[in-house]
Amino acid sequence: MTREERFHQIAKELGYSFDGEIKVGGNYSPLVQHQDTIYISGQIPRVGNDVVIQGALGADVTLEAGQMAAKICVMRAIALLLKHLGSLDRVQKILRISVYVQSSASFTQQSEVSDGASEVLHSIFCDAGVHSRTSVGAFQLPKNASVEIDFVVAVD
Repeated sequence: MTREERFHQIAKELGYSFDGEIKVGGNYSPLVQHQDTIYISGQIPRVGNDVVIQGALGADVTLEAGQMAAKICVMRAIALLLKHLGSLDRVQKILRISVYVQSSASFTQQSEVSDGASEVLHSIFCDAGVHSRTSVGAFQLPKNASVEIDFVVAVD
């Protein structure tokens, strides 16, 4: 199965389509390429116009819903890569992700939320999807999103 086929299979399993336009909420680019490195701006769990998972983990949102939010963030980033590169085969390595988790004062499972993102990246890119990662708790995120993730990707 190709990377694109795995991407579409995971989208189907999640129950969302990532084929449309990825909306940007300001005067910035969602993706910047410099030589063989791509930087992807923070992605929240937005599908179309809706942020589908909102609120703080440990208060409004379960760990499982937080992991789903992380998966949606990754799928948005991969959709941006696919649109920009034309093929996911051009991805040499997912270098780094930074995962920001809107957290209640007592929530300490940010890395478990991030596991949802890491799982998707490994499922699609195999060894090239194994990355370095930072997981951070945050008081608030844009649009009340539960999770936001940014990416650094090496391409050919």
